[in-house]
Amino acid sequence: MGRYSGHYSALTRLGWPIIIGQLGTIVLGFADTMMIGHHSTEELAAASFVNNMFTLVMIFSLGFSYAITPMVSNLYAQERHGEVGKVVKNGIVANIALSLCLIGVLFVLYANISNLGQPEELLPLMRPYLIINILSLPFVMSFNVFKQFADGITDTQTSMWILVGGNILNIIGNWLLIYGMFGLPELGLTGAGIATLFSRIMMFAVFAIMFFHRKEYRPYCKGFQTSSCTRRSFMKIFSIGMPLALQMGMETASFTLCSIMVGWIGVTALAAHQIMLTISQLFFMIYYGMAAAVAIRVSYFQGQNDKQSMRDSANAGLHIILLIAVCVSIPVLLLRHQIGGWFNDNAEVHTLISALIIPLVIYQFGDCLQCTFANALRGISHVKPLMYTAFFAYFIVSLPITYILGFVFNWGLVGIWFSFSFGLTTAGVLYYYFFRKGLKRIK
Repeated sequence: MGRYSGHYSALTRLGWPIIIGQLGTIVLGFADTMMIGHHSTEELAAASFVNNMFTLVMIFSLGFSYAITPMVSNLYAQERHGEVGKVVKNGIVANIALSLCLIGVLFVLYANISNLGQPEELLPLMRPYLIINILSLPFVMSFNVFKQFADGITDTQTSMWILVGGNILNIIGNWLLIYGMFGLPELGLTGAGIATLFSRIMMFAVFAIMFFHRKEYRPYCKGFQTSSCTRRSFMKIFSIGMPLALQMGMETASFTLCSIMVGWIGVTALAAHQIMLTISQLFFMIYYGMAAAVAIRVSYFQGQNDKQSMRDSANAGLHIILLIAVCVSIPVLLLRHQIGGWFNDNAEVHTLISALIIPLVIYQFGDCLQCTFANALRGISHVKPLMYTAFFAYFIVSLPITYILGFVFNWGLVGIWFSFSFGLTTAGVLYYYFFRKGLKRIK
C-alpha cells in the first residue's frame, strides 16, 4: 500500500478534473437521450444510429489527438516550454487536415445511408442530424488539441470547466430547440444537432482565447507563435496519433457494427441499445478520465527516465479504476428495473434495459483493464501494439461472437451485449502484456 500511496494521490489529483469533464459529457448524453426519447421513440432510434456512426469518427479523432499528451508531458518534465507550443501548433494543423479527410468519409456515409438496412421511416430524421454533426468536426478536433496540451502540462481543471460550461450550454439549447420553447421552432432531433454544433464551436473558441491570452500559457503561446510547421513534427504526431486513432476507432467500430446488427432486430431494440450505450458511457468516461491521468503520469516519468514509477503509476491506476467500477456498478445493478423509465415511456424498451444491465456489469473488468493499459502504452509512446491488438480483440474475437450470440443462438440484443466481454478482456490482457514488454525496451 505504501508503495502506491503517492501514486494514488497524484493520480486522483490529476484525474478528478478529467472525470468531472467526462461526467459533463455523460450528463449531456443522458439529457440528449432523455429529451429526444420523450419527444418520440422514432427520433431516439434515429439518434442511436447516427450517434453510433458519428461516435466512431469522434473517437478516432480523439485517439489521434492523444498523441499530443505524451509529447507535451515529456517536454514539460524537461521544462522545454517553447517546444510545447510548437507541438500545439503542428497538432492543430494535423488535426484540421485529418478532419477534412474524415468529413469526406462521412459524406460518403451520408450518400449511402439508405443502403445500410435501417428502418425506412427513420431516414428523413437521420439525414439532417448527420449533416449538422459533420459540420462540427473541425471544431471538435481543434478543441481536442488544446485539451491534450492542457492535460499534458497537468492543468486538467481548465478543460474541465470548459467542458462543463459547453455541456450546460448544449442542454439549454436542446431544451429550447427540441421542444420549441419561447417561440422558437420545435425542431426535435434536428434542434438537438444544432444545439450540439453551437456548443462545440463555443468550447473551441473559449479554449483558443485562453491559450493566446492567459498569463500561465505565455511561454507555450510564444513557442506557438515563433515556431513553424515542419514535416518532422507532422510525422511524429501521425506516427503516435494514427495507431492510437486506429486502436480507439476499431474498438468503437466494433460497437458501431453491432449497432447496425441491432437495426436488423428493429426500432425497439435500437432505442434500448441507444439508452444502454448512454448508460455504458457513465462507466467508460469515468474510467478513461482516470486512465488519462495514468498516461500523463507515465509519460512524465518517462521524461525523467524513472521506469519503476512508470510501472507503479499504471498499477495504481488500475486499482483506482477497479474501485470506481465497483462503486458505479452497484447502484446501476440495483436500479436496473427503473432505469429504462428515465429515458423512454415504452414498456418493451424498459424490459430490454433491465435485462441488458447484467452483461453491462459483467464486462466492466475487461473494460477497466483495457482502459488502464491502453493509456499506459500511450504514456510511453509504445502505440503500435495497440493497433494490432485492437484489430484482433474487436474484429477477430468480438464481432463473430456478437453475431453468433445475437443471431445464431437467437439471443437477440441481450446476446449482443454479452459478447462485449470477450473483446474487452482480450484487449486488456494483451495491452498489459505489451506495456510490460515496452518498459523493458526503454533504456
